[in-house]
Formats: sequence, C-alpha cells, structure tokens
Amino acid sequence: MNNPVRVRFAPSPTGHLHIGNVRTAILNWLFARHSGGVFILRIEDTDVERSTKISEASILEDLRWLKLEWDEGPERGGDFGPYRQSERLHLYQQYAQQLIATKKAYYCFCTESDLEAERENAMAQGSGQVRYSGKCRSLTLQQQADARAKGIEPAIRFLVPEQAVSFADLVKGELTFPANTFGDFVIVRSGGLPTYNFAAVIDDHLMNISHVIRGDDHVSNTPKQKLLYEAFEWSVPAFCHIPMILGEDRSRLSKRHGATSLDQFAEKGYLPEAIINFLSLLSWSSESGEEMLAIERLIKEFSFERINSSPAVFDTTKLNWMNGVYIRKLDAEQLLQASLPFLKKAGYKLADEDTLKALLLLVHEGLEYLEQLVTKTEFFFAERIHITDGAAIAMSQSEASEKVYWSFLRQLEHVEQFTPEVFREIMKTVNKETGVMGKDLWMPIRIALTGAMHGPDLPKLAALLGKERVRNMILHIVE
Repeated sequence: MNNPVRVRFAPSPTGHLHIGNVRTAILNWLFARHSGGVFILRIEDTDVERSTKISEASILEDLRWLKLEWDEGPERGGDFGPYRQSERLHLYQQYAQQLIATKKAYYCFCTESDLEAERENAMAQGSGQVRYSGKCRSLTLQQQADARAKGIEPAIRFLVPEQAVSFADLVKGELTFPANTFGDFVIVRSGGLPTYNFAAVIDDHLMNISHVIRGDDHVSNTPKQKLLYEAFEWSVPAFCHIPMILGEDRSRLSKRHGATSLDQFAEKGYLPEAIINFLSLLSWSSESGEEMLAIERLIKEFSFERINSSPAVFDTTKLNWMNGVYIRKLDAEQLLQASLPFLKKAGYKLADEDTLKALLLLVHEGLEYLEQLVTKTEFFFAERIHITDGAAIAMSQSEASEKVYWSFLRQLEHVEQFTPEVFREIMKTVNKETGVMGKDLWMPIRIALTGAMHGPDLPKLAALLGKERVRNMILHIVE
C-alpha cells in the first residue's frame, strides 16, 4: 500500500510572498488535492533578524486570498505540530546530539575569522572550490574544553562521507553530485539555531512529508539533505524541483520587471482564479493544450510528467489577457463586490447598487485588472468631465460637432423616457437634420459624456446617466 501524499509549503516570514513562492504553493496544493493528500503550511522562521509576525500574517492572508486552504499548519493545528520552526528548536537540538553521539557530526570551534582565513588561503592557492577543511573533526575532548573555556560557542557540523550522492528528481531525472562536492556543513549555528538544510530534513521526516516540491534553486541543497536522511536511516521523500521564473528579458524575475509579490497583484485587481491559472501554466501544461483552466480541471489534470524542466517566462501581457477573461466571467454581483474596494479607494460617491452593476457591466469589456475601473468610470462620478488631449483635438478638428450638439439638445427636450432605444432614435433624427454621419455624428456625443474617443456602448451609457445629466454635460461643452 502506498504512503499517503503529504506535501508542504514552507515560506520564511521575511517579507511579502514572492510570485515564485506563490507558484510553488500552488503546485503543492494542486498535487495534494489531485492525490487526495494533505497540504501543510510550515513557517520557517529561524532567521531571527529578518522574520516578523507581520510578514507571517501577510503570508497567511495571501494564501487565504488565493483560497489555498492548508490542512495542517498555523491557525489550523494538526497531529504533527508545532508548525513554526521557532517552536521546534528543542527537536533540532535533540537530533543534532544524536548525530554527535553516533560520530556523524562534531562540534566546530572555528570563528568567522578562522573560516575567512581558510577561504583566502584556498583562493590564494588557486583552488576552484572553497570547502571547509574539516580541521575540527579530530579535536580531543580536552581541546574542546579549552575552546569553551575561552568563551567560544561551537557550531555543529555534519561529517560528510566521501561518496557521490544521487537522487531521482521528478522533473529533472537522475542527478548525481560527485564526492567532495562540498565540505562538512553546519547543521546548528553557534547560537543554537538550526540551518535550513538540517531543520527542513527533521521537519519533513517528522511531518511524514512524501514529496518535496520546490524551486530548482534548492537543487544544490538536496544532496546535503539526502545525506542527512541516510545518516538517520530515514526514508527519503520524492523530490521535485520546478524551474525558476524569468522576466521577459530572460533574467531572473525581480522588482525591475514590475510587480513581484502577490499583494501587489491583488492591489491592482487581479483575481485569485486568474493568478492560479496563469502561474500553474508557467511550469505545467494541460494535455489538451487549453490555457483557460478552472481550478477543478487543474486539480484533475495535474501530473509531474507535464512539468517542463526549462525556465518559465513571466509574460505580463498574457496574464493581463487571462485576468480580463476571468473578470468578464463574473456575474453582476460578483463584479460589484470585486470592484467596490477600488471605487471606494478612489473616493467616488457611489450610486445605488443596481446603477453600479449596470455601469460596471458597461465598462468591464477590455479591462485587464480591476484598478483600471478607476479611470474607466471617472466620467460617471466626476462633477465635470475631463476631456483627454486626443479627444479635444478630434473635436476641434470636426466642424460638425457644434451642429450635432445643438440638434441633439433640441431633440432631447421632447423626451420623457430616456432609454437606449430612444437615444438611437434621437441620433437618427440628428443625422437627418444635420446631414452629419458616422464617427462625426457619434464621436462628439461620446466625448461630451465620457471625455474620451472610445468607450462603452453609448446608448446604454446615456440612458444610465439619465436625461438631465446628459443634457447638462452637453451644455457644458457648448456654452
């Protein structure tokens, strides 16, 4: 019988959740749901100087916004807690002592200046690889006691056996690291805190993690971790290293490429479903070749075999297109609730909900993210329309504009029920009365009502604004 699937997402609370880490969380979550397994959230907060409770709260909020519910972890609990590494320090000390007792690890009293001198000496001798010499391996108990008496607090190093290390990666295939690739590495720092590689192995083992799915910047850590598993005689989980995300210039994705943290995308009005769909396709693809995939399909179709080993390019244009598709899938109520935070932040004096829904359904065509609603709806909430430069030039170049305006106003005086159909009839009459047609007929009215040359369905928009407001907006132009 196969062991149950248990995967973990283990961020460090040292800042906002980077989009690369979000992709890692998504793939772990998809695999857990596909396999009927368990998705664990573990907070790796042993970097005392950089870890903060604010960052941890931000990470939890980001995951909740994405609707990536974790089965075990902070705020949920579970049988394998605690789920913060800062609350598990006694476990790391316990297992470090076990390695010392079996002579698979040792105390290292080298100071930072000692290690720096070793590095400089190795470089001076032309060594292509700087590794720890292992000089503390053979210290006697007396030498250790003498060092402690001098106030030197030791680190603990793992004694690396002289052997090649191989493991099968679910994406990259069989990988082998030759003997002496690295020297004896620190597993517990002199202050008592564990290093990443040591804490991760202890936690993954004790939490029964079956698959370690993470970015390929961790590939170099895996041989060290495999050696630790073997030293404890523990079974080794399956490893899956997913390729890094690159910017469109094919350099590593960074702030210079624009938004890189999830909260920045949320603040601009990207939808969780679009983010999940887009990021899942940066490393994985559906056998169908389709790109618009609901979360249920992503869960159903997920497989390691379809994860590409090549770096993935973050295509903002594609994300914007995909997010726009998801925006237009929202019904009126969903669109209203998603849009309200942006309209309120802009300080707009909001109309009743039915009017807002009608407005949003008019302008949401062409949206890439919801923040754009602020400019797309500005004309509706403004006391005076701001006419764009392009629209002003177009209007000044058209001799017919004033004729259209006055004709339209005359026809408007006879209207009682101002509907889209009535608006179209008015425009037909204006056409007959003035002889103006095409864009010269419609453009002046659009500019008067929106300040722009392009926009939503004009008859529907005019009816939504209402007779009196349309009249006043046109009068403001001609007077």
